[in-house]
Amino acid sequence: MSCIRLFSALVLLMASASLLAADAGERKFIRKGMAEGEVLHKIGKPDHEAFIRAVKGQPEEKSWTYFPHPRDAQTLTIITFHAGTVSSVDRKISR
Repeated sequence: MSCIRLFSALVLLMASASLLAADAGERKFIRKGMAEGEVLHKIGKPDHEAFIRAVKGQPEEKSWTYFPHPRDAQTLTIITFHAGTVSSVDRKISR
């Protein structure tokens, strides 16, 4: 009986986590100067992350890519960060 309760609790936890997931429709509101943590909070983890420059003692540069999503259909969003803040947002139509 405890196995069934554990399984039920796990399913409920997974369902609630998906409800709390970031809204892909918010991607169009990401602006230059936003902090990395704020972007993560608004739209969630990226589908792909690439480091452009990661040299010890220098500001880190990286890009986050978000693939098209049903709530942001046909739009590929690439966000570039410099020293933890958004330096550019590129939204492209992808078919």
